[in-house]
Amino acid sequence: MRIFRGVVVAALIAVAGAASAQEASNAQAAFERGLQAFKAGHNEQAIPALAEAAAKGKGNTRFYSEFYLARIYSESAGAIADHTKAFVLFRKIADENAEIDPSENQRAPFVAKALIALASYTRSGLRDINLEANPRRAADYLYHAANYFGDRDAQLELAKIYLGSDASKDDVRRGMHYLSTLSEESVPAAQATLAEMFWRGRHVKQNEERALALITMAAENAPAHERMWIEDTYHSIYCAATVSTRKMAEGLVSRWRDVFARPVQHPADRLAISGRDLMPERQCANGETVAVRR
Repeated sequence: MRIFRGVVVAALIAVAGAASAQEASNAQAAFERGLQAFKAGHNEQAIPALAEAAAKGKGNTRFYSEFYLARIYSESAGAIADHTKAFVLFRKIADENAEIDPSENQRAPFVAKALIALASYTRSGLRDINLEANPRRAADYLYHAANYFGDRDAQLELAKIYLGSDASKDDVRRGMHYLSTLSEESVPAAQATLAEMFWRGRHVKQNEERALALITMAAENAPAHERMWIEDTYHSIYCAATVSTRKMAEGLVSRWRDVFARPVQHPADRLAISGRDLMPERQCANGETVAVRR
């Protein structure tokens, strides 16, 4: 009798294991369908597949399904957009993974982006769930993403907060540290932000040559999603600069290319059609063409 019972228990365990393996396989397949639809821009198809994977999957399958669902809900327009669901999912991701090892865990970059999204929602508030605006809490999210996870986007956003209109000397020092470091790492948005500061003399001594050199490097390597505002800034500074300022800036750019980090190509710019050739030709008020080196 005991032998029979043991055989039955073993059989049940085997059946349960097989069912669990099948469920995991189905969840992974659903995630792959959802991710493929998301990358193709078919969010209506991606949502049910990712929702299935998030509900049935475990571990990384559930984690990544929830992350991409949150992205779709937060970045979409119209009926697909659901900022409440996005906020809940981003907060869940952050709460469950805030202390993972950023040097060893492949989830780390995604957790950092979830923290940045939470900062955005927390800074402005979310009426649908009566979430009041809390700039200090938002800064805490950014600080964790910037310093614990080393996320560059968070570092840039944190720098902008430190360099606000009511910034103290310590805040300015912190903000300038982030911007200077990111600029040397060839982050275009940071270079453009710092260029505007040098051009206007805000928080730093005005230096038009340095401003033009920085915005030149930013415009040369700007990713598609940031190209418009960076090239607008380049256009304004270049057209207002004197001939001597332009020559001095060229010398700075030549030296900086040797010492700054090699620019990192943005994933979107690896597509066959990057949009660079679709940008309108720009001119100064005197008719001079403004050309951006690529």
